[in-house]
Amino acid sequence: MKALKERILQDGKCFEGGILKVDNFINHQMDPILMKSMAVEFVRRFAGTPINKILTIEASGIAPAIMVGYLLELPVVFAKKKKPSTMENMLTTTVYSFTKDRSYDVCVSSDYLCAGDRVLFIDDFLANGNAAKGIIDLVKKAGAELVGMGFLIEKSFQHGGDYLRGQGIHVESLAIIESLDDCKIRIKE
Repeated sequence: MKALKERILQDGKCFEGGILKVDNFINHQMDPILMKSMAVEFVRRFAGTPINKILTIEASGIAPAIMVGYLLELPVVFAKKKKPSTMENMLTTTVYSFTKDRSYDVCVSSDYLCAGDRVLFIDDFLANGNAAKGIIDLVKKAGAELVGMGFLIEKSFQHGGDYLRGQGIHVESLAIIESLDDCKIRIKE
């Protein structure tokens, strides 16, 4: 997606260890016009796919997931990183965070992720695919069907996308980062 790629090159910041910081327009301060454009692109890319629920993981996936849900007029569920004491019928899995270098439990109520749901997962980043693997586990535990995964930015050099596509999952990434070597952002055309 041209607008996202241009914005990454203009405003993205690269740090050692393969970290791309886009917090001034995606995951801290948000650009709602760009967010809407990205959601429109996801709707286009998943057109014809029967979906009845959008799923994401807190926190940075919530904004793009809400936009996609709004455009498709579908409910949006986000997996929580802390187990609420009030949640009933909880499904849980463990996810390792590359950015935070720790594992955490994520949970969702089976009242909102159910057998028969046809789920589209939306998130900000795809790197090693750890969050995506956790979501796959939650969807299976719910007896739902994962029909696709959409990511704003994929870091192809971390191979999460290769893994997911190898599992036969329909993966769409709006911008694919080929390399962050020497803190230079190289985006696939």
